[in-house]
Amino acid sequence: MASTTSSQPQQINVADLDLQQLSDVRRQLEEELNHLTNSFAQLKQAQAKFKSCIENVGEVKPQNKGTTILVPLTNSLYVPGHLSDAENVIVDVGTGYYVKKACAKSYSRAQATKYYETKVEYIRTNLDTLQETIQKKQENMSYLINVMQTKLQQPQTQPTKV
Repeated sequence: MASTTSSQPQQINVADLDLQQLSDVRRQLEEELNHLTNSFAQLKQAQAKFKSCIENVGEVKPQNKGTTILVPLTNSLYVPGHLSDAENVIVDVGTGYYVKKACAKSYSRAQATKYYETKVEYIRTNLDTLQETIQKKQENMSYLINVMQTKLQQPQTQPTKV
């Protein structure tokens, strides 16, 4: 008969590990924390981008037609331009794809805004989940460091036998 517990991860008490194994676990935890914090920063940037898109959609109004605007070519390079078509907005749907949304009716601009608000909310829930994961990993790291310090001090406190 096959064991059904093999699909679940095995838990090991870190206090039972030697210093080399603890060091390996610490290195792995540090890598995971670095990856998670980088992911958190990238999600924050994406959220800020979508919030900016919400503001930009709000500025596309028929009364703003012909006004001078700054058009982003890259994240840091903008060129001056004129708003010539206030009836349509182009919505960034991700990975280099854009969708043209008509703004002639008020609900179309609202649809573009709603799309970006949905994206912001989705990212916020992912950020909350990621923040909890990072917090747990940091707690694990703190506990691991305490165990390592305890193990390092043990040989010094034990008297040597003659």
